[in-house]
Order: sequence, then C-alpha cells, then structure tokens
Amino acid sequence: MQKKNIEIMSVIANIDDSSPTGRKIVIELEKHKRVVKLSYSHTEEIPEGCIPLEDGIEEFCKHLEDSLGFDLRLYKEDVLVK
Repeated sequence: MQKKNIEIMSVIANIDDSSPTGRKIVIELEKHKRVVKLSYSHTEEIPEGCIPLEDGIEEFCKHLEDSLGFDLRLYKEDVLVK
C-alpha cells in the first residue's frame, strides 16, 4: 500500500482569551494535542488598567482591615509587630 502525501495546513488565529467564548475555544483546542500546537504571546508591557504590585498589596491589606478588623501589615513571620 502506498502512503498518501498529505499536505499539512497551517492556520494562525488570534483568540481573545479575556472573554468566556475565547477561553472555551482555547480549552477546546488544548484538548487536541496531537494535531494542535498552541503558542501564547508574552508581553513585557503592563496591560492597561493594571495597578502596581505594591499598590495591590496595600489595597488588599486595607480591605482585610476594613472587613475583618485585622491589619496584615502588622503581622510578620508569626510575630505581632508592636
């Protein structure tokens, strides 16, 4: 039996994975590892609307203090700082 020469077709698609539909498409594609090879773009830019890590930690600590009355900033390595 002679093997058929099958030409592989490449498709490049940009999928917006910030939406539920985009995530569903990516999850479905990830299931087909034998025929689909995904590559994810990595960017060094900070996405619009993001806050710096230090500000996020401070906001989280304020939220804990406001909602639970617990100031995480005073708690360090199992010792309460006074």
